[in-house]
Amino acid sequence: MDRFQEMQVFQAVAQTGGFAKAARRLHLSPPAVTRAVSGLEERLGVRLLQRTTRSLALTEAGQRFLADTQIVLAALENAERQASGAGVEPRGHLTITASLTFGRGPLALVLSQFLTAYPTITASLVLIDRIVNLVEEGIDIGVRIAELPDSTLIARRLGAVRRVLLASPDYLARHGAPETPGELASHRVIAFTGMMAHREWRPASGPPIAITPVIEVNDALAAISMAERGEGICGALCYMVGDAVRAGRLVPVLDDVGPPAVPVHLVHPQGRLLEPKLRAFLDFAAPRLEQALKELSRPLMREALPRP
Repeated sequence: MDRFQEMQVFQAVAQTGGFAKAARRLHLSPPAVTRAVSGLEERLGVRLLQRTTRSLALTEAGQRFLADTQIVLAALENAERQASGAGVEPRGHLTITASLTFGRGPLALVLSQFLTAYPTITASLVLIDRIVNLVEEGIDIGVRIAELPDSTLIARRLGAVRRVLLASPDYLARHGAPETPGELASHRVIAFTGMMAHREWRPASGPPIAITPVIEVNDALAAISMAERGEGICGALCYMVGDAVRAGRLVPVLDDVGPPAVPVHLVHPQGRLLEPKLRAFLDFAAPRLEQALKELSRPLMREALPRP
């Protein structure tokens, strides 16, 4: 097995998370895949995969080698297309990840439009409310709604979304609206853990406000639904609640002292060569998602806010 084949086998094992799955993808026998990876590790003199009886994970060296492998294989694929006259027409499969709520809304619409515009590309959309290791989990591109830590990922900023507190008109009629952040401590708070992981709310200025939630929920839509039923005050990102505010089901509170906006980026693994399918998605999706974020934020601008 030559070096390019070894790279293909290693990439398949890393992306599928197992030797048997990689063997099925490549139409090889599992022993052949195992021998290829073992031979690659022996030749390099480093362990690329950490194996246990139940799991398989990339070592730090394996993560670096996978990133470089993806660049080399993409370059080879492009060279073959050029030589065969196919040029660099975007084609292939893209795997994209985002949070549940953002993925169900703006991203799903833009992705559908993209796939219509590029019929030679297919896609998988992985929606999950946690930070995904793109390299380790074989994902091409992700939407990150958070401050970005230092990393080797390439990021393209799309904009920012505001964090807001909301309650139903019924709840505010019964309990009143908090006038200062400190008054949150005496209210029924529904904590979406993606925004109140440490049981606190951070206003634009002053110390964090400790919160004792009446309930903690790991799904934003569930927290919003509870707030609409009058069960308490919940925190959300502005794009999640535009429809509820416009319909009068929810009213923002303490909006003039909310935390700083959260940046939104498209991120992808670093590489010297950007595959045509990935470049096509970035060029197509970025301006549309930027516009979507602006439009979704507009109904919650201060001058348009309904007041209790």
